[in-house]
Amino acid sequence: MESTIRLLLTLSISLLLNTCAHCKRPAVVNVGALFSFDSVIGKAAKTAMEIAVIDVNNDSRILNGTEMKLFMEDTNCSVFKGSIGAFQMLEQDVVAIIGPQSSAVAHMISQIANGVQVPIISYAATDPTLSSLQFPYFFRTTQSDSYQMAAMANLIDFYGWKEVIAIYIDDEYGRNGVFSLDDEVEKRKSKISYKLALPTNYNLKDISDVLNYSIPLGPRVYIIHIHPDPSLKIFEVANKLNMMTTDYVWLTTDWLCTTLPSITPTNQPSLKIIEGVVGICQHTPQTSEKKNFESNVYGSYAYDTVWAVANTIDTFLNQEMNMSFSFFDSKFGKLKIFDNGKDFVKILSETNFNGLTGQIQFNTDRNLVPRGYEIVNFVKLSIQNVGYWSNHSGLSVAPPESLKVDKSKLPRLNEKLGVITWPGGNTDRPRGWVIGDQERPLRIGIPKRASFVEFVTELSNHTIQGYCIDVFTEAVKLIPYQLPFRFVPFGDGEKNPNYDQLVKFVTDDVFDGAVGDIAIVTNRTKIVDYTQPYATTGLVIVVPINDSKASAWVFLRPFTIEMWCATTVAFVLIALVIWLLEHRVNDDFRGPLKRQLVTIFLFSFSTLFKRNQEDTVSPLGRMVMVVWLFLLMVITSSYTASLTSILTVEQLSSPITGIDALVASHLPIGYQDGSFAHTYLAESLYIPKSRLIPLGSPQEYDKALRLGPHHGGVAAIVDELPYIELFLLEYADFRIVGQPFTRSGWGFAFKRDSPLATTLSLAIMELSENGKLQEIHDNWFCKDGCSSAVGADSEPNQLQMSSFWGLYLICGAFSLTALVLFLLQTIRQYIYYKQQQMLDPSLPMFPASRNRGCYSVLFNFFDFIDEKEEAIKNMFKKDDLPEASRTV
Repeated sequence: MESTIRLLLTLSISLLLNTCAHCKRPAVVNVGALFSFDSVIGKAAKTAMEIAVIDVNNDSRILNGTEMKLFMEDTNCSVFKGSIGAFQMLEQDVVAIIGPQSSAVAHMISQIANGVQVPIISYAATDPTLSSLQFPYFFRTTQSDSYQMAAMANLIDFYGWKEVIAIYIDDEYGRNGVFSLDDEVEKRKSKISYKLALPTNYNLKDISDVLNYSIPLGPRVYIIHIHPDPSLKIFEVANKLNMMTTDYVWLTTDWLCTTLPSITPTNQPSLKIIEGVVGICQHTPQTSEKKNFESNVYGSYAYDTVWAVANTIDTFLNQEMNMSFSFFDSKFGKLKIFDNGKDFVKILSETNFNGLTGQIQFNTDRNLVPRGYEIVNFVKLSIQNVGYWSNHSGLSVAPPESLKVDKSKLPRLNEKLGVITWPGGNTDRPRGWVIGDQERPLRIGIPKRASFVEFVTELSNHTIQGYCIDVFTEAVKLIPYQLPFRFVPFGDGEKNPNYDQLVKFVTDDVFDGAVGDIAIVTNRTKIVDYTQPYATTGLVIVVPINDSKASAWVFLRPFTIEMWCATTVAFVLIALVIWLLEHRVNDDFRGPLKRQLVTIFLFSFSTLFKRNQEDTVSPLGRMVMVVWLFLLMVITSSYTASLTSILTVEQLSSPITGIDALVASHLPIGYQDGSFAHTYLAESLYIPKSRLIPLGSPQEYDKALRLGPHHGGVAAIVDELPYIELFLLEYADFRIVGQPFTRSGWGFAFKRDSPLATTLSLAIMELSENGKLQEIHDNWFCKDGCSSAVGADSEPNQLQMSSFWGLYLICGAFSLTALVLFLLQTIRQYIYYKQQQMLDPSLPMFPASRNRGCYSVLFNFFDFIDEKEEAIKNMFKKDDLPEASRTV
């Protein structure tokens, strides 16, 4: 029993001692620091970290008696040395590694940190790709370059520059920073036109080569993203190359602000070489405690990094966690894994305290929560703050922390910066690009045409002239700056060049632009930018015509045969109707038979030319005449218009009346060699290429159309309207049919996103508004007066009966109605007359014969009709007198 109690007591004491041994706080905690001792950032960081370690160890509020010990290794910005230093440092059982400051070294060390589960906290590695999920043990107490590049892109967009040149150091820091900038400027509809790399150990010659290469490129906005350089070599070379003038814009990332504090007072006069440069600096809010580490912000970040690690160690130990390491074999020797590294990282990610640079807190990407950037201008050997930038405030003249409104979700219409003095001392916004100079003028390709040379060509004495050339030179005069250029002919002059190839040469940098009769079509707009069209055009169809004025019987052509017949019948019928209505009441329509026949027909036909000698007196006759005269008015007006058209408009000798008829005809079609018409007809209208005949000149146009499709020629020619108008001025036997079946224009072509396209577009619009564009056109094409064939129609259709049957119907209806009313009235009188005759046999009979029979009644009625109306009425009046009065 005693032995059992003794054993239990021994085990309890042993367990208690073992637990106490594990719970005991370590006397020393090792922390590593990897950086380049002799670099601009490293010098400030070394001093800052040494001071921070002293402050931590002297602060009784933290670590509770545990000493922080810092092991430093010099990487000399070398990945190889940095890797060796990391392995040596890990042998010291470090719980965290501060640094490295180089992004290239950070990539390698982060891979090692993943294996040994030791976090890396960098105060200067700003490469955006270090925030990826690939490096879960990498933290940084500085701002990622993705944030800085968003500020730079916003600055570029604020001043409206669409193209920039980026010069960067060719390592992970430089490449990934510029790629991040590329993404940001693209979001704002701008672009980095050229990315120019410098070697990691560049010299003055390397810089000179890069800058000399950039001069002819055009953009004049330079973004410099390199490591801190106290010698400012890039601006030294730029000054020697005369690139610090009013034409240039120099923007730098925060490397310049980091560099300047390290420049000694004796070298201060050298700062005049950065006069007018605009830089971005990391913004640190004002705090109650400030320390000066050569005035380098990265020194302050290094100081806060040491405190961040110290706070993490303190929290880790307060949670009674063990700082133990386990060995594992590797080809590099025996390395140790931090057993509780994941817990340590979790505590580190929750860091939140006030440091020298403000609030030290990490976001989900393990980056320091962004504070924003300052926009500074280097003027008169001093740094002038012109504004701030943050993702929630945009550009402003007030610090981001003082702005409570989140503008990130609102249109940034109120962004503002102070006055900036640009290189050369100018305070106006630089244009930001220059295309061509006296040493390298703009190369303008022009088509060397063999036909239609009035538009553009090169003469035998190498003079470039033409309508398009005059438009371009006049537009250039309106540009508010010098634009040196030279024309470069394209083509051999024997035949018209291929315009698609001319436009492609602009894309391939053979030419800086193309000027001429260049149609704006879809496939070309995909590879170049066009100016505003200076000429409206479209594809039209030209066919031969006949001269109808040579015909002796042309006056019969306005009416069809049916129309002529219907009109003639109408004249005869109207003559008969009027005679019937007027014969009983109008002496002009009475008399011998021969006279009445002449009167009938003369009366009807004379209504076309003059007032009739015979007047209509009966109401029904007048009613019919009104309708008939209206019909004649419409018919004669239409006839006159149609005949005028026939005598003034040439008639087609071709069945082609438009594009549909041309496509369906299966006849050969001519087009101008080199024109886009071939592509359009073959690819858009699916016309077999075997039907398409290339023609090179107006003379070939004339010959092919005269030969016709069945004798080796063509049925029609398809070409752009300006060429056809010029062709028709010389050749009058052809005309345009239908309407233009494409809508396009001529413009000048330049490289994609070239600012010249916009600038010249404004100049062309001004030429159009002030009438100069029309004046240039008239000088070339209207010296003897202009006549346009646009809209010339084919032979007008003859007037058909279908167009007038309504009028004839109305006239016939009125005539029939009047005739019926006349007959009814006459029949009523005749019946009344017969009744009176029965009562009074003394009344005369019509005819005088008393023969009975069917024909006698009809003849009697006709004789009654032939009798004058007045005589009949008088007869009725006598019959109505009283018997007494008749016998008196």
